[in-house]
Amino acid sequence: MPNQNVTLPPDIVLASASPRRCELLARIGIRFTVEPSRVSEEVLPGETPEEHVVRLSRDKAREVAQRPAMPGRWFIGSDTIVLRDDSILGKPRDAAEAAAMLRSLAGRRHRVLSGYAVFDRQSGATVSGAVATAVRFKELTEEEIAGYIATGEPFDKAGAYAIQGIGVFMVLGIEGSYTNVVGLPLCEVVEVLERLGAVKLFENPL
Repeated sequence: MPNQNVTLPPDIVLASASPRRCELLARIGIRFTVEPSRVSEEVLPGETPEEHVVRLSRDKAREVAQRPAMPGRWFIGSDTIVLRDDSILGKPRDAAEAAAMLRSLAGRRHRVLSGYAVFDRQSGATVSGAVATAVRFKELTEEEIAGYIATGEPFDKAGAYAIQGIGVFMVLGIEGSYTNVVGLPLCEVVEVLERLGAVKLFENPL
């Protein structure tokens, strides 16, 4: 007989090392393991921002699922970018680039676009999509920009800010999903997981 004391790994795998995505899934009680994807995040010629984030989300989920020794059934991939007009703002390489990004976003609206994908290894099916949120920044002084950069928070964030961190001081308002700006459109992802039978958040109380 199998050892009843052995806890089997969850069937859900997050193909990302992002602590923000991990925190969002864990916050609602979903059990999952983490296995970061090694997919390159370059933009392909002629690719729209929506196509870019959806493709990367699908590629990340499938790349991890295709690893022979990787346990699990449902694999979640996601990718988030910040769009200033039609320009994609990635993670700043240094303080100067972070400052330039923040100056370009100050006093105006931009979009945060996240792709998501759930790959079912058993059926081979993938459900994917993209979610956009409009974010409006206040005007920023040079002192505020320099002070925020000095915290170190901008350097591993698309667009050089984190709405769930100190960067929230810049945000006048948002239109759309908050979790999407954090890095994972949680409502849409959970809906897909429930539809595929991967999770059931609430048992029938009757």
